[in-house]
Amino acid sequence: MNIIIYTLVILTIFYLLLRFISNISSKKISKGLRILIIIGLIFLAILFAIGGRFLLTLPLTLASLALLKLKGLSIFQLISLFRLIQTLRRSGRFSFNQSNLNNQSTISVSEAYKILNLDINKKITKDDVNKAYIKIQKKIHPDVSPETSRLSTIVNEAKDIVLNDIS
Repeated sequence: MNIIIYTLVILTIFYLLLRFISNISSKKISKGLRILIIIGLIFLAILFAIGGRFLLTLPLTLASLALLKLKGLSIFQLISLFRLIQTLRRSGRFSFNQSNLNNQSTISVSEAYKILNLDINKKITKDDVNKAYIKIQKKIHPDVSPETSRLSTIVNEAKDIVLNDIS
């Protein structure tokens, strides 16, 4: 007899839960599920870090960052932005120090191709340059994130150099 009562209680709770979920908008469900997954991944990463399994925390942290959006940038966009910053730092065009804000050195042609992720050895058209430029500017335009205004000016300069080189 107890099994029948427990079954009825569980089915009633399950029915009410499904009815509640069906009345919620899909955006709220998606946002709630995303937050729940992020919290779960961060919790697992902390547990692995406490347990000394640091190598296992990295994929969990990256997975939680992929679900997070930082000022409209996903983890993949952040990785490509990091590559752009590294290229610019190696060339001396970008520094996190505010004193180098007025650094007006010119970009070489090969650096301009690297900034736009174009192959210098291939035949490139103006359309290819514009597509690469737009792809990067969508990520770093000052309207998206005001902190990237210096990067945006450098990408503009790189686009001009590449366009001058191919014409």
